[in-house]
Amino acid sequence: MTATVLLLGKLADLGGVAEMRVPAPLDWPGLIAALPAPLAQAAQGTKVRLAVNGVLLADKTRLAAMTGDEIALLPPVSGG
Repeated sequence: MTATVLLLGKLADLGGVAEMRVPAPLDWPGLIAALPAPLAQAAQGTKVRLAVNGVLLADKTRLAAMTGDEIALLPPVSGG
């Protein structure tokens, strides 16, 4: 009974993987606790966005993921 966490860009580098499975159901404190420390710290940044099943959350602390859900941590985008 897990949810999938997708890590993009710099967050994948910090996590050492592009995808990980975490126990579900899951709220924001549970997600932070399940992440490696450097990744957890970065995820809490105000510019990191969170999406569940393709829908952006306006407030990360409202995360309520269930078994089979896909959680994406989206780093800030830089142009060039």
